[in-house]
Amino acid sequence: MITRTNESWLADLRDGGAVHADALNDLRAVIQKGLPYALSRWLASNDPLFEPLVEEVTQETLLRVLDQLDTFEGRSLFTTWVHKIAIRIALTELRRKRWRDASLDELTENEDVPPPPGLLADPQASPETSAERADMLARVRRILEEELTAKQREALVLLGLQDVPMEEAAKRMKTNRNALYKLLHDARLRLKRRLALEDITPQDLLTAFEQK
Repeated sequence: MITRTNESWLADLRDGGAVHADALNDLRAVIQKGLPYALSRWLASNDPLFEPLVEEVTQETLLRVLDQLDTFEGRSLFTTWVHKIAIRIALTELRRKRWRDASLDELTENEDVPPPPGLLADPQASPETSAERADMLARVRRILEEELTAKQREALVLLGLQDVPMEEAAKRMKTNRNALYKLLHDARLRLKRRLALEDITPQDLLTAFEQK
């Protein structure tokens, strides 16, 4: 692994081709080296969820870092900044495992089909909350259909909701891991812009499905 300064990390991750791919692979190794120790405070290493969570958080962290490169202010080591992002993502995932019951195929297939039980079924939710969730889900379906390509939606299904490992997802889509990261990165940017135009924030989505 190459030893990089903050500036070289930023330059290499913004570069294209082999330089970008090498930096991404090195950053992946950095994340996976630090995550197990950090997660051991909340989840035992022999727990069946441990290794899948490390892989899931690593993937999400790499995407988040690529999204937020311009926000890094250089007040710490770049790898320290990345590690903090990874920990925040890990704790969020531990709190929100119920989202994994939903299939994006079901969410986008047909607006007339009721949403998956795991996503909306909540005996304690008020009628108003249930209606709000259903309305939000319909808007999300429409945005995903209108904004993303078929390949981008397939990548989100495999990695975001079905927890398919990155290498396996790349094999199924007949591509490589770095190309898949790029595909997801572009999809997230498109969704972020569209959600902003629709005046929907990520917190709006979470709040709609978490409130009672």
